[in-house]
Amino acid sequence: MIYLRKAADRGHANHGWLDSWHTFSFADYYDPNFMGFSALRVINEDVIDAGQGFGTHPHNDMEILTYVLSGTIEHQDSMGNKEQIHAGEFQVMSAGTGIRHSEYNASSENPLHLYQVWIIPDQTGLQPRYEQRLFDEPQGRQLILSPDAREGSLKVFQDMTLSRWRLKKDQQSAYSMPAERRVWVQVVYGNVSINGQQAATSDAFAIWDETTLSIDAAEDSEILLFDLPPV
Repeated sequence: MIYLRKAADRGHANHGWLDSWHTFSFADYYDPNFMGFSALRVINEDVIDAGQGFGTHPHNDMEILTYVLSGTIEHQDSMGNKEQIHAGEFQVMSAGTGIRHSEYNASSENPLHLYQVWIIPDQTGLQPRYEQRLFDEPQGRQLILSPDAREGSLKVFQDMTLSRWRLKKDQQSAYSMPAERRVWVQVVYGNVSINGQQAATSDAFAIWDETTLSIDAAEDSEILLFDLPPV
């Protein structure tokens, strides 16, 4: 089964300084059919105005992944981290027993564009932690998250992996789905089809009960592929 989640069908909130699209129910957007997918709880695509951001606020018992598409985040947290996360970088935090942090657009002139993903951990009460990484420029498939931090990936406390795929125009690739797994594909940019179903920038696919995914790029494209545990 392959379900297309169109970008325009997501929840949307424009606060002036923040333009946010919610794949799953979040804040004032509620849809009982979109409460999450497997271990994924939040996928927000945010554009934050110059000099604006989120003041200090708490989290607990959640794996929080941020992927900066353009611009730079100024991050500060209760663990003592004060960092900048630049375009192309990934940041992951285990909120665990509790953290407080703030996130601001570091630029006084240009907007900040990012994805923030919340992943339900496989255990509660973890020691809070922080990691960020700028991976080498991807060629094809690149592992970003894994439970054992293999191949230089960032660690996540869940039975899942996240891969970033860069595909050239007319490139074809394939992915084998283990039985009973779930896959979520987020199109960062471009135009791709999976088993004949087409998606464009910011669209996504929820996939289950498939064995092989045939991925075709109609133009230069980037996707995030989440391999997730059974529901």
